[in-house]
Amino acid sequence: MLKIEGIAAFVAVAEAGSISEAARRLRLSKSVISERVSELERSLNATLLHRTTRKLTLTEDGIAFRERAVRIVSEVQAAASDLAERRGTLTGPLRIAAPVSFGHRHLGPALYPFLAAHPEIELTLDLDDRRVDVASEGFDAIVRHGVIADSRLVVWKLAKSRRLLVASPGYLERHGTPASLAELNDHRGIFYTNRGASDWRFEGPTGSTVIRARMALRINNGDMIHDAAVSGLGIALLPAFLCGPAVRDGRLREIDIGFRPEPEFIYMAHPEGRRSSAKLRAIAEHLKKAFGDPPHWDP
Repeated sequence: MLKIEGIAAFVAVAEAGSISEAARRLRLSKSVISERVSELERSLNATLLHRTTRKLTLTEDGIAFRERAVRIVSEVQAAASDLAERRGTLTGPLRIAAPVSFGHRHLGPALYPFLAAHPEIELTLDLDDRRVDVASEGFDAIVRHGVIADSRLVVWKLAKSRRLLVASPGYLERHGTPASLAELNDHRGIFYTNRGASDWRFEGPTGSTVIRARMALRINNGDMIHDAAVSGLGIALLPAFLCGPAVRDGRLREIDIGFRPEPEFIYMAHPEGRRSSAKLRAIAEHLKKAFGDPPHWDP
């Protein structure tokens, strides 16, 4: 007889890539995870994992078993959540990935009242600016800012997000204020590395235009881009949720070049084909209301 604990342990190891990381996610000891996977292998009379001192990989049997094992664990968790929901309770584990700056400034403060009202939810919030693979890395959903590139995701828009072209008053006094796309090319830019070389995209009458200003700095964190712009290092294209306060108090000035950056959104996404839980839907609705329309961070 297969035990659901063993199947869940195997799925966690397969998603995490290691027993130690799986143990951390499930809040169990490494020995417990290892024993549960070994017991599952004995029950199946199959080797699911290649174990070496340096890495852990799935065998052919493990790859074949994983797809259905993920569905089994997901269905059991959904069934337990459904029973709790019938009693009017949102309960159980939930794992969400979100970007660092937005998570710290806006997502966390919006989530705390919701979690206090629903103490049976066990939320793991993973803040990381890299583009995570929501399905293969074991997340129930991701919260992201920008454009939506992965067609395998079901997307819920949480809030509009506009980006502003900004620089400090000191930088503009020293280098002048650009008034056109052409003039913008000659200025120093502060770029967000996770968006690549085509980060500065503007909407025009003939379609989108990419601007590649001279590089002053490339950083993979939005708060540091904000601070570099405030310090006068160059021009930055920042989301309003980061630069709104600095624009309001005059530390940054918005630059009007006659073109607007392409529209973007704060959105939540979960894997296509996976039924969204009631608690995930409830969090999404709560965040929509908490962020507002237009969002409260807009200057």
